[in-house]
Amino acid sequence: MKKECLSVIVPCYNEEEVLSSFYKEMCRVSEQFPKELEIELLFIDDGSRDRTLPILKELAEADSRVHYISFSRNFGKEAGIYAGLQNAIGDYAVVMDADLQHPPEYLPEMYRTLAGGEYDCVAMRRVDRTGEGKARSFFSRCFYKLNKKISGIDIVQGATDYRMMTRQVVDAVLSISEYNRFTKGIFAWVGFRTKWIGYHNVQRTAGTSKWSFSSLLRYSLDGITAFSTVPLAISSLLGVLFCILAFLMMFVVLVKTIVWGDPVAGYPTLITVILFIGGLQLLMIGILGQYFSKAYLEIKHRPIYIAKERRLAKPAKEKQNENTSHSE
Repeated sequence: MKKECLSVIVPCYNEEEVLSSFYKEMCRVSEQFPKELEIELLFIDDGSRDRTLPILKELAEADSRVHYISFSRNFGKEAGIYAGLQNAIGDYAVVMDADLQHPPEYLPEMYRTLAGGEYDCVAMRRVDRTGEGKARSFFSRCFYKLNKKISGIDIVQGATDYRMMTRQVVDAVLSISEYNRFTKGIFAWVGFRTKWIGYHNVQRTAGTSKWSFSSLLRYSLDGITAFSTVPLAISSLLGVLFCILAFLMMFVVLVKTIVWGDPVAGYPTLITVILFIGGLQLLMIGILGQYFSKAYLEIKHRPIYIAKERRLAKPAKEKQNENTSHSE
């Protein structure tokens, strides 16, 4: 009987301070899985500038379950997740962070849920944001609400990238090979039966977060433009609205001139209106530019990532072919 395999995908960027702790915790948790389940630890080094890669090499030499891919530069977490899913050999795959903010102790429960066959995916959501700044928490809540309203994609409040999937879900996610990736939206878009498990926010064991407010803002804008064209519709509606207002204003000015003459007045109002409409036009052009830039990057067909070094188990395609031959 063929053994099942679970691939644990861990994107890393400058995580030298937490890798040892994460590995030890994974070794402890792996003992709680059934003995017939194989574990693969697949680390994605996203162009780290510290000792992340040397540490991964040491772990790989000491433990055959540890594999890694090292990017030629920093391509971002989205590219890291894609690379991990693309090269995972497991019948199941889970994406999680190395900083232990995604508690590994939930892994056995997640696996049992998927093994039961009722669900295709088990995803974790934070039920609170203890330890985060109030402003950051507020804007995060606003993003989830806004994105749900304008995109039609139901991203659960507090959803994280920490989730375990069956091979079918992994293949569905990989079939979306777009360059501008917003993985939370992709997970929601592909569908499948998903069980959500809530957990309390956990502080990093060491190091600092790689997400600044500006990077989170850019990430939010990417999420909105990736799954919604509503901002473009808003631009059109505002254009129609201001055309109507301009016509009404022209009518008012005409009536005033006929009835009361044409005194020179309203200069401050005129300047204010011109500046407001000019700023609004630039904003709308900026929205158009965001969509054009996404299309521009897509048609270049550049690779999502470039691997400089790698140490992997049997390639995922060979593993899938082997599974197919077994089923036949």
